[in-house]
Amino acid sequence: MSRLPIRVRVAAAFASTMAIVLVMTGWFVYASLDSHLSRALDLNLHLRADDLGALVRQDGSLAAAGRGGFIETGEAFAQLLDAKGRVVSATSPLGGRSLLTKQELAQAMRSPYFTERNAVPGLDEPSRLLATPLARNGQSLVLIVGVTSQDRSETLASLRRELLIAGPVALLLATLAGYALAGVSLRSVEAMRRRAAAISAETAGERLPLPGTGDELDRLAETLNAMLDRLEDALERERGFVADAGHELRTPLALLRTELELALRHAETKEELREAVLSSSGEVERLAQLAEDLLLIARSDRGRIPLRLEDVSVDDLFASVASRFEWRVQEAGRLLRAQPAPGLRVRGDRLRLEQALGNLIDNALRHGGGVVQLAASDTHGCIELHVSDHGSGFPPDFLAQAFERFSRADSARARGGAGLGLSIVSAIAEAHGGSAHAANSHPRGADVYLELPGIPAQTMSHPGGTAEGIS
Repeated sequence: MSRLPIRVRVAAAFASTMAIVLVMTGWFVYASLDSHLSRALDLNLHLRADDLGALVRQDGSLAAAGRGGFIETGEAFAQLLDAKGRVVSATSPLGGRSLLTKQELAQAMRSPYFTERNAVPGLDEPSRLLATPLARNGQSLVLIVGVTSQDRSETLASLRRELLIAGPVALLLATLAGYALAGVSLRSVEAMRRRAAAISAETAGERLPLPGTGDELDRLAETLNAMLDRLEDALERERGFVADAGHELRTPLALLRTELELALRHAETKEELREAVLSSSGEVERLAQLAEDLLLIARSDRGRIPLRLEDVSVDDLFASVASRFEWRVQEAGRLLRAQPAPGLRVRGDRLRLEQALGNLIDNALRHGGGVVQLAASDTHGCIELHVSDHGSGFPPDFLAQAFERFSRADSARARGGAGLGLSIVSAIAEAHGGSAHAANSHPRGADVYLELPGIPAQTMSHPGGTAEGIS
């Protein structure tokens, strides 16, 4: 059944259910009519027995039963027996043979008794008998009143024929109706299937047709269209990502190619060749860093940034990052200061957190001005790691897209770089269950910080101390 079309399965299930309903309904109607006819027949026998009992008490025999209309020839009959089972009187064509056995006669002498006969003398039809006790002039008698059950049998047979004819016809009509109804219901599904088969990357803007019925299929179409919206957004982001990545890779590759061609064609001394190689090495390093950044972004999209979690002291984290940028700070003639954060600890990957803070410090040294400040705070159980400077800050309209890939601020803060630094910071923060934020400090400068889940402060010594006043 699972391999059959849904329309056929629905019709088959509908037909099976209707068949059960029709059989149960037919059986109920047949049994009810049978019971009703049986009760009516027994009531008729009781009435006949009462009338004939009064006649026997008055006349002493059943001779006047036919003339009084109590007995219909060929359908009803009566017989009167004494206590020994001898026939006292009978209607034609019964004759003088008793209709009761000795056991039935004994029971009928005590109370009214019903019994069935497949045939009686002179009548070859099934009959139902009622034997009742009767007293006349001090003599105990038994009055037997009978009637053929042919009418009852014919009525039930007629009902059976009608049910056997009407039942299959009704079942066939119900099955066809179920098949047609299933087809109408699945028409919108087929329309959605055809439209879905036609949607591709080139026609990503297409959507499934809505039935407009407000039922489950309508809600399914709305859900699938919402999914297509998300997929289209993701596709557009990926296309933009590939285009931006290609653009970023093209510039260093072109510079590298130019440097190598100039070295091959025009370098005449070792110093010129060495200068060309050094310049090419810088471009290669830039390409390697860009490739690593792109790989990290791709991993973050799949939720697979590998983390080695441990309890990390914020002071130790600041000290390690500050020591890495000591030469850059001195070369730029700037200051890098880290405020002490005693007792603050985070649960995270030390190398990834150092990478995120390193990107923020690199941005501050590259695009900011004045002192670069490292600070941490505990806000409602979350640890905030801030990197701020005293430069011109972010343009107000750039803050909303600061962490998007390949996004850059205006020319005041867009000197070099691929525009992936803050995006990587955001990816690392989200991998740790936190988030990244950017704001402008008062009165001036930029403040970018990570908000990470904290762990309870512990009383212990932290090797490494604090990096403060590096210049």
